[in-house]
Amino acid sequence: MEERVFADEFRKGFWQEEDFLAFLERREENSEWGKVKSNEIRFYPIEEGHQISAMLEEKLRETGKANVFEDTLEHTRLILKVKEDLYPVRSCAIKTILERARISGNALNKVQKAELAQILNYCMGVAGGDALLRFCEDKISAVHGGDASDYAVLETPELFRRTVEYLQDNFSGYTFAGASYDHSIATAVWSLENQDSLLQEYRESLQKHGLPNQEIQLGLRLTTSDTGQSGANLYPMIFFGSEARNIPLGSALKLQHKNKADLAKFDEQLNLLYAQYSKALGNMQSLMDVYVLYPINAMLGVMKRVGVPKRYAMEVSEGFRIQNGNAPCSVYEVYLQIAEVIYLMQCEGIDGSKIVQMEENIARAVHLRWKDYDIAGEYHW
Repeated sequence: MEERVFADEFRKGFWQEEDFLAFLERREENSEWGKVKSNEIRFYPIEEGHQISAMLEEKLRETGKANVFEDTLEHTRLILKVKEDLYPVRSCAIKTILERARISGNALNKVQKAELAQILNYCMGVAGGDALLRFCEDKISAVHGGDASDYAVLETPELFRRTVEYLQDNFSGYTFAGASYDHSIATAVWSLENQDSLLQEYRESLQKHGLPNQEIQLGLRLTTSDTGQSGANLYPMIFFGSEARNIPLGSALKLQHKNKADLAKFDEQLNLLYAQYSKALGNMQSLMDVYVLYPINAMLGVMKRVGVPKRYAMEVSEGFRIQNGNAPCSVYEVYLQIAEVIYLMQCEGIDGSKIVQMEENIARAVHLRWKDYDIAGEYHW
């Protein structure tokens, strides 16, 4: 068993493309999908003296996988039973289980596991339809809706393989810039060199506005998930400066795992990439022509609007104040400073899935009406 890959909190980073692709293939070999009737699913707590709990523990110990049981005991403390088969429930499955059971609410986090299991069993019993189960590394990672329109399986290794092939054929000189995997999401980033034709007008706009226009490269992130955390999403970005800080461009190509989505539709998304870069770069250029009178307030207001945590917002706004003061400037300059939040999270070693979500949040700022946040006076968070 590879590096406790079964563990709920397992995560791994990669700096070699072939290592990442091989890892994904191994995960697929140790995973499968299964469709059952929703009312055939039963949940049980892991607790002392419970017969089902004892049966699962014995089964895993006999197969040399006692650590799988112990890890589940530290996290969800839930078992899923289908017919006569018992499976530990992984943390990332909870979101889809609640969605399939059609229940929600913070109170569910406070009830005892035995009570939660009873609630889930009742709701699953009346939910109707099929459930699509994701078995991965000895645990259940997701319980999706199993009807044709509910969830479409897009094989993770194939999505990344097709992206690599597309880059090889269409973006000469591309470079793998890193990847990360946890049980909720997989993501990889590439740097696209030799794209002067795409960047020429953008660089000219930077020069026209007296902004730094060197050391700029296009980038691409692919993010996907089998557990309902992400579609098969392609995010254009820019690597900026000598430290190659990544700046989201704000125009992602998204393919949700719904409505019979398939790999052919993903190929269509890949074929839209070139045009998407032109559109995204144009949006960034438009930010250079919009000015704010009170950049610190505008920055803070926008960060609060898109969901940047207060401690990061205060840190990057203070950095901007020290370096640039609070004189009027372009929205483009403010947006670049907001993107520093991503760098701070990377330096702290924050999970890749959380960084991806923050990139998406920040990218939304490109399309906001910035004048609504350009307000005088002291800003109150």
